[in-house]
Amino acid sequence: MESAQDFFFMLIGVAGLYWGAEWLVKGSSAIALRLGVSPLVIGLTIVALGTSSPELAVCVRLNLAGDPEMAIANVVGSNICNIALILGVSALVRPIVIKAQLIRRDSPILIGVSLLFIWMLYDGHLQTLDGVILTIGIVAYVFFSFRLARMEKDPEVLKEYEQQIGSREEERKHPHSFGLMALLIIVGIAVLVVGADFLKHGAVGIATRFGVSKAIIGLTLVAIGTSLPELATSIVASMKNEGDIITGNAIGSSIFNILAVMGITILFKPIVVSGIEPMDLFFMLGFAALVLPLMWTRERLSRTEGVFLLAGYLLYCFLLVQRGAIPA
Repeated sequence: MESAQDFFFMLIGVAGLYWGAEWLVKGSSAIALRLGVSPLVIGLTIVALGTSSPELAVCVRLNLAGDPEMAIANVVGSNICNIALILGVSALVRPIVIKAQLIRRDSPILIGVSLLFIWMLYDGHLQTLDGVILTIGIVAYVFFSFRLARMEKDPEVLKEYEQQIGSREEERKHPHSFGLMALLIIVGIAVLVVGADFLKHGAVGIATRFGVSKAIIGLTLVAIGTSLPELATSIVASMKNEGDIITGNAIGSSIFNILAVMGITILFKPIVVSGIEPMDLFFMLGFAALVLPLMWTRERLSRTEGVFLLAGYLLYCFLLVQRGAIPA
């Protein structure tokens, strides 16, 4: 009975995270459009921030509740999901055209921040200074992304994007739309916090009851649960042939997970590192590095490359089983 209750709590938590992030993304994207930035930059920043909010809510809750290993595992597992699972599934739905900006700037940034995070984990402690460095990093990333976007913005791209989500002429007919979008963001954040609490409660209960390590639960169930907003956003964007949103969301969310999610989580409370093994970090860094040459080839992700990424994710899950952390 208690096991069923824990699964029920997890389902409520995942639903809360999904809808909270959905409202947050909708409100954030509408406001970002008024700033006059391209869909790719919206995906890399505003949408990535919105879809990374479940990870932030869950990680802060877990760390304050005394489960820091699940918090770190959630970030590592979510980044593996973002690249291998989400880009893989999206490429299967429709091959993704890649913008040059991702290849020359944002993907190398993801590799760099992944290396920085692994280096911070090396001594077994994540101190307040580490949190400050990571948080400054995300502020700088967002600032320069928007600054460069406004310098390089393409009016034709913006015009096409506005036609897809609603023109500014429509917004002018509804003078309170900006305020409503801001309210939607606030409600989304509130639902995210509640969803995070339910997901944390259910996941910890399952880990304790079945003898599965909390780190493994964080790397799998919690990571997939908090990555559902990214997955849903990417599948819908793929069906609408919005490759910029897909790749920007996946790469941007991974950058946000390390810099913003871990940075802010550490600022709330320093972390003693446990439960994460070199294999987990190897796959996180490996997928971040692997996707760069895949995107470089013909500047697109094909269905074959999507299958390759999904196979890599399944291999990682299989190795988790093999190391004895999850009962087969």
